[in-house]
Amino acid sequence: MNDRRVVLAQELHDGIAQDLVGLGFSIDSLIASSNDLQVKDSLRQLRFSITELINTVRLEIHNLRSAADLIPDTEHKDLTYELMRVISEILRNVSEHAHASHLSIQISDNGIGGAVSKEGSFGLIGIQERIAKLNGETRIDSSEQGTRIVIEIPIGS
Repeated sequence: MNDRRVVLAQELHDGIAQDLVGLGFSIDSLIASSNDLQVKDSLRQLRFSITELINTVRLEIHNLRSAADLIPDTEHKDLTYELMRVISEILRNVSEHAHASHLSIQISDNGIGGAVSKEGSFGLIGIQERIAKLNGETRIDSSEQGTRIVIEIPIGS
C-alpha cells in the first residue's frame, strides 16, 4: 500500500514518536537520580505531559493508517532515505527493547565489487573508524560477484 498517509504515519512513528519516547526515558532517569523532591515532582508532571503527547501521536498514527480513502503515492521513492529510516527503527528497537549484548549488521550486494580503500577516498575508512570508536569490528569482502560488509559491535552495559 503506497499511500501518502501511510508514509506520513511511518515518518511520525519513526521520528517524533520515538523521539518523545526517548525523551520520556531521559526524564525517568532524571527522576530516579534526583534527590530534590520539588524537582522530582516537576519532572513527574513533565513526564505525564510527554506520555499524553505520545498517546496523542500514536492515535494520530493509527488514524492515518486506518483511513478508508487511501491516496496512492506516485512520487519516486528514495531508496537510501527509506532504508535509513528502516535501519534507524531497527537499531532504536535493539537499543530500547532487546537487552542485547551484541549487534551484528551485514549488508551484501551483487554489484561489481571494488570496495577497497582508495587514496583520497574516505568512505570505507570513515566506516571503520566509527565502528572502531564503538569497540566494534568491520569486515569487508569485495569481489567481482559483489560486496559484503559485516559490522560486529558490543552493546549494552
